[in-house]
Amino acid sequence: MTRQKILITGASSGLGAGMARAFAARGRDLALCARRVDRLDELKAELSRRHPNITVAVAALDVNDHDQVPKVFAELSDELGGIDRIIVNAGIGKGAVLGSGKLWANKATIETNLVSALVQTETALEMFKAAGAGHLVLISSVLGNKGVPGVKAAYAASKAGVTSLGESLRAEYASGPIRVTVVEPGYIESEMTGKSNTTMLMVDNETGVRHMVNAIERESGRAVVPGWPWIPLVALLKVLPPRFTKPFA
Repeated sequence: MTRQKILITGASSGLGAGMARAFAARGRDLALCARRVDRLDELKAELSRRHPNITVAVAALDVNDHDQVPKVFAELSDELGGIDRIIVNAGIGKGAVLGSGKLWANKATIETNLVSALVQTETALEMFKAAGAGHLVLISSVLGNKGVPGVKAAYAASKAGVTSLGESLRAEYASGPIRVTVVEPGYIESEMTGKSNTTMLMVDNETGVRHMVNAIERESGRAVVPGWPWIPLVALLKVLPPRFTKPFA
């Protein structure tokens, strides 16, 4: 099934913008939202120039403004004439060592990555139930499979919550009509990973996004991407004693 009309949150940069480019190249119509409207406008102009036959709608949205999520989703749906797939992608990578006195950073990560993902998920499900079908995609992380020490502790916890939420929904809608996919990217070049100073097994944005989009298009239930080397590494990560997970932090 071709999901022609796709909504992506956090689409102004990184993986969100990368997915927008990849889906535009496949001829899909896009609803893109993020806080930074200037970047969305630039992306819309780029995509419209490269792919003049698609429709691109953009809207400002801070996913932490929970009352705005259903309003913006509805407006974008009206502009595109419906939404077939919603990709819950917006997230941040702030963090500090737990107990270091920087609660604000860890709290912001949990609120943006998990609580706001829940709000987007609830909104998406209501829309898909009204439409009779749809594809919900939750962007998690390989770090959702194991707690890690240091500054990524809250981030790993937030993504573990996203993965668990997705798994619950996969069970809830095992027979349809709503499809649910949980994508767990490894380290892919983006604005977020650039700030983290992580270079271990990093792949470029285009390569990483290609693997993500392929998994989304297959409507895989759960996908670790890129598969190599992250599928075996995730299997290893799950069984490692906590004290040995520091290299992933």
